Amino acid sequence: MSEHTEQERVILPAEVGRPLPSASDVTVHGNLLAESPVLLHSLHGFLDAGNGPVLASEHLLSLLPHRLIASFDSDAFLDYRARRPRMTFDADHYTGVEMPEIRLYEVTDLDGTPFLLLTGPEPDYRWNAFLDSSIRLIEAAGVRLVIGMGAIPWPTPHTRPFSVSAHATDRSHLVGHRPWVGQVEFPGHIGGVLEWRLGQHHVPAMGFAVHVPHYLAQYPHPRVAMRLLQCVADATGLRLPVAELEPAAQRAEQEIAGYVERSPELAALVGALETQHDGLVAQRELGSASPAADVPTAEEIGAQIEEFLADLERRGREDKQA
Repeated sequence: MSEHTEQERVILPAEVGRPLPSASDVTVHGNLLAESPVLLHSLHGFLDAGNGPVLASEHLLSLLPHRLIASFDSDAFLDYRARRPRMTFDADHYTGVEMPEIRLYEVTDLDGTPFLLLTGPEPDYRWNAFLDSSIRLIEAAGVRLVIGMGAIPWPTPHTRPFSVSAHATDRSHLVGHRPWVGQVEFPGHIGGVLEWRLGQHHVPAMGFAVHVPHYLAQYPHPRVAMRLLQCVADATGLRLPVAELEPAAQRAEQEIAGYVERSPELAALVGALETQHDGLVAQRELGSASPAADVPTAEEIGAQIEEFLADLERRGREDKQA
C-alpha cells in the first residue's frame, strides 16, 4: 500500500476527540473524531479477485483526507515468508523496504463525513486475538455499521455488468439484493469471521462480494473496485470518489478485449458464459421457479464457486511451500 504521510502526520491535542483502547497487539496513534461512524474493512489475501478490495481501499486513501488511528502488530499476525516484503535495490545497496501492515484510518468523504477504514493483509496467525482487538476498537468507536469489501471468482463474462452478492447479520440491510446461490461451504476468511462475530456482539455488519469473471481473477480490474465503492455508497450515504476510477477501468477493459480477440479459446469461453449469464438473469427477472435448459441452478453455481475458492486455497498453500 502506498504511504500517505502528509495526512498521517496530523497531530491533535490530547483533549480533542475520543480515545480508543490500546492493547499489546494494537498501537493507537490518535483520538477518534467521528461520532457513530461507518467502518469499512478490506483485509486482502483471499476474497480479492480482480484485486478489487485492494484497489478500492488504495483509491480511497489516495484521494480522500485521512489520519492513521491505530495499527496492529505485524509481527504478531503476519507471516513474512508467505507475503515477503517488497524491497528496493540500487546497483550495490538496498534503498528501502515496505513492511506489510494492518492499519485503521479515519477517512473523510467528499461531503466531509468521517468514516473508518481497516485495511491491510489478512492475518496469518492468531485470528481470535485479532478479532478480539478489532471488536474492542469497533465497540469503543461506537461504530454504527461495519461493511466488508470482497470479490470472488464467478462463472460470468466480463462483457456484462458485474453482479454482487450481499450478506448481513440483519436482513433488513439487504433490501434490494437477491441471493445468487443457496447454501455453500468454502474456506473461511477473516472478513467473514469478523462479520459473524460482530453478529454475536449485536453490532450491525454486512458485506459485498463482487462477482469477477473467474478467468480474470488474477487481473487487477478497477471496475471491480468501482462496483464495491458504489455498493458502499448506496448502503451508507457516504459520497465516495467512484467516477474517478472510470478512465482506469476503461483502459483495463480495452486491454481485456484485446486478449479475447487474440485468443479463439477465450472468445469461445466468453460466448458460452454470455449465453449462460443472460439466461440466468432472464430467469431471475421472471421469478421462474424452474430453470430453463442450459441455465445453471443456484446449487450448480454454488458448486462452481466452492470449486474456485477451494482451488484458490490450494494454490495459496502451494505458494507458501514453494
